[in-house]
Amino acid sequence: MRPIHRGSVVRWVLAVALLVTVVASAPSAQAENLMLNAGMETLGADGFPDCWEKSGWGDNDSTFAVTDQAHSGSKAVSITITRIASGDRKTLVLENAQCAPQVTVGHQYDLSVWYKTTTPNTVVTMFRHDMTAGWQYWTDLSALPVTAAYANAGVRTPAVPANTDRITWGVTIYGVGTLVTDDYGMSDATPATPPPACTAGAACTKGSWEVLAFEATVRGIHAAVLPGGKVLLIAGSGNDPTAFAAGTFKTAVYDPATGQFADVTTPFDAFCAGHVMLPDGRLLVMGGNKDYPAADGSHGYEGLKDAYVFDPADNSYHRLNDMNAGHWYPSATVMGNGDVLSLGGLGEDSSGTVSTEYFSYAQQRWLGMGEIPQTWRFWGLYPSMVLLQDGRLFYTGSHVFGNGLSGTGASIYDYAAGTVTDIPGLRDKDERDQSMSVLLPPAQDQRVATFGGGNIVTNVDANALTDIVDLKAATPSYQAGPGLPTPKMYVSAVLLPDGKVFETGGGLHNRADPVYEASMFDPAANSFTSGMATDPVPRTYHSSAFLLPDGRVMAVGDNPGNGTFDKRISIYSPPYLFQGARPEITAVANTNWAYGSSQQITVNGQIAKASLIRPAAVTHSSDPNQRYLDLPLTVDATGTKVNLTTNPNLAPPGWYMLFVANAAGVPSVAQWVHVG
Repeated sequence: MRPIHRGSVVRWVLAVALLVTVVASAPSAQAENLMLNAGMETLGADGFPDCWEKSGWGDNDSTFAVTDQAHSGSKAVSITITRIASGDRKTLVLENAQCAPQVTVGHQYDLSVWYKTTTPNTVVTMFRHDMTAGWQYWTDLSALPVTAAYANAGVRTPAVPANTDRITWGVTIYGVGTLVTDDYGMSDATPATPPPACTAGAACTKGSWEVLAFEATVRGIHAAVLPGGKVLLIAGSGNDPTAFAAGTFKTAVYDPATGQFADVTTPFDAFCAGHVMLPDGRLLVMGGNKDYPAADGSHGYEGLKDAYVFDPADNSYHRLNDMNAGHWYPSATVMGNGDVLSLGGLGEDSSGTVSTEYFSYAQQRWLGMGEIPQTWRFWGLYPSMVLLQDGRLFYTGSHVFGNGLSGTGASIYDYAAGTVTDIPGLRDKDERDQSMSVLLPPAQDQRVATFGGGNIVTNVDANALTDIVDLKAATPSYQAGPGLPTPKMYVSAVLLPDGKVFETGGGLHNRADPVYEASMFDPAANSFTSGMATDPVPRTYHSSAFLLPDGRVMAVGDNPGNGTFDKRISIYSPPYLFQGARPEITAVANTNWAYGSSQQITVNGQIAKASLIRPAAVTHSSDPNQRYLDLPLTVDATGTKVNLTTNPNLAPPGWYMLFVANAAGVPSVAQWVHVG
């Protein structure tokens, strides 16, 4: 992956404006403009505006000029690119204490600029000054549409991260064309009124759990949140050889709003299958259990070739063509075009499956062996494969029953090229059995964290390791992060709408010794807050936790070594649900969001952030498609807007939960929108 250079941005992370107008407080017309020489009128000795620099990188031909094509006054700055092979050019606030505006940690700022551009390859770009690490790229905020006449662009920054004292920003051009900018503005958008004090006691900081009065009707080995908010629970034979012998395979749809279950006819043993949500909201289910281990030891678990889609429209499974090989414990990762890549697991003969499987969404079929680039590599069982913003996959090192696999334990897989590149730094790679990996919020940052793990073969004590990798780096490498408060395998990690990661459940050993601990990881601060409220139900093997559209977390499953299965359901209310009134999305004019389209919604008050979260499809501490996409805000006199990426690798097509949150981090109930 290409590095991010100082004063540059990797272009495939480009954010483009998806304009969503909402009712919210606009910035005051009298707000102080924190920019110096905002109108470009004062020139320095070099003939370029004071407090501004010519910036950029890469292989391109470009010119900067001070022009009289001003929006106001007599001067503006133009950039023209006539040839580009790589990189960009930008007019950027000088990175020094005299020119770069000072900011307050936790505050948000409204940025505005008047511009003209002949190319859509134009974007507002931000950098921040870390008081320890120095100047570094922060984020792209909003792409700017082509306009021959001056237009005003406004965007609200995310909350300023810890250890940041100044920011700098400007407008970047990265395609052939001409960009002219003038009259920059920046003002503090953070309300002066503090949020109301919480009166819910310990729940204010720890949240609270509720164990529902009824049990699930099936063993919740697999769970998927369906568009609309119902939950699909898949058991198959449920790790019960007696049920397998009887052909008793189970699935149920649970409605959290009513507490009702609907049984689903299940034509195959989906026990330990793979699954992923397709762009149309159906769940693709591949592989599963062909047979349990033979009593005489002649074979172990055997994988199925079978594949189905579960359709919420009729609550039923529909058969697809078979995969090329059997897969028990396969991965499933949706690609930027809606196709699905599946790897790993055990085959029909109980040996490790080395074939790569590829589902074409356009053709609604699994491709044949001769149509797929093959590496003939065994990736283990449920290898966690995260889609990167350049279309490659990152194998995080999280797996199930993986022991003695070659390499460093983590790697980047280029499917199109058929190449695998090891990524160093993952500690104790053979003790990552049922660890959990997540693409940390926001997805634009391209940072992956791997939490905990153990080894069911040696049955060592589980570990408390947290390793984090920045996949934007020129040479990515896992780095040691803050440890989990308690060692655990079978760990669940859930992305929340306030941008934090809730970790819960787990055990110290294989199917034994449950751990009752939960904590909150803050990606911005790179730290855990321990002592969250704990689920009263043990959650070890075959357990899952996942986000509901109302902002709560649902936990299911536990299958200890004695063969029993706990079908109780627990619901966690995070601390943000005790911090006062929730903002509300009261209307969505259009739920189909094409990349780069404009959509209107209505919100009942001032908001500080917005995000898209992909619904869960989780099993065995594995949901590699879980992702949180930041939607930077634009707030001006016409209302509030959010900005969606144009890169489908950052937001693969499909249904997402749209959340907004206020300055106290309190989220709305989600509205469902379809991207792509």
